[in-house]
Amino acid sequence: MDVVVVGSCNMDFIRYSRETVKGHKFTVGFGGKGSNQCIAAARLGAKTAMIAQVGNDKFGPDYIQNFRDNENVGLVGDTSTGVATITVDMDGKNTIVIVSGANDLLNEASVGQAENIIRSAKVMVCQLEISPKTTLAAMTLAKKHGVTTIFNPAPAMTSLDPQLFVQADITCPNESEAEMLTGEPVKSVEDAKKAVLSLLDMGCRAAIVTLGDQGAVLATATDRLPQHVPARKVKAVDTTGAGDAFVGALAFYRACYPNLALHECVERASEIATVSVQSPGTQTSYSYRRELPQTLF
Repeated sequence: MDVVVVGSCNMDFIRYSRETVKGHKFTVGFGGKGSNQCIAAARLGAKTAMIAQVGNDKFGPDYIQNFRDNENVGLVGDTSTGVATITVDMDGKNTIVIVSGANDLLNEASVGQAENIIRSAKVMVCQLEISPKTTLAAMTLAKKHGVTTIFNPAPAMTSLDPQLFVQADITCPNESEAEMLTGEPVKSVEDAKKAVLSLLDMGCRAAIVTLGDQGAVLATATDRLPQHVPARKVKAVDTTGAGDAFVGALAFYRACYPNLALHECVERASEIATVSVQSPGTQTSYSYRRELPQTLF
């Protein structure tokens, strides 16, 4: 296995709106940070697995079918699949409200049952749309087996267990999440350079702060020299899921191109996220490898 993701699955209900109360388009699609990152990596060519929970409602079987045969997804009774209601404005910016549903039932025991899948992977990705205790259990198990760990601390929370950062080879928040984690404003590239150093101080081996259309800033514990990777300027149609496209692509490159320098992985992941914002939807905006410039591979 190249990439295994332990995380969330949501059904996305997306409203595109020119006005505050009246929309002009509505779509339903597959989402959830964990699932998005898994699908993004898979479409680039990684052999992926997803450890997650969905409900036995009408969405659960649809979601399992979405993963097909290369994913490991538990089906849980007596609860609903997670849902996210999303509003996208005319500039492509979004606001999101999440009802976790079955995601809250993914627990430490579920992770333990998936140990064979986790230890077979090259890279594991975790986020915070499931219980932080479950995320920590997954990352600890991955490190036990020498699996590279990517921690996307999203949505950001305060008072996280410090071991989440210690167990992370790469911690990758966006600017608002980095702000919450470090307690310092992250409004510019220079702010992000300070933030990645603060994240390194928390114990991770590398830190990346994504900055939307400003690209990303990264640093490693080895050199502690922040680098800015700018993003290509485009007209955004829908930014929903762009951060997940970045993280999924980052996982793909770390797993499938292990000799590629981290800043090159970030450059390529940034380009893939940039492509995603030019199309509407979440997973529907993610490109397959054949659709992308082969210079990325």
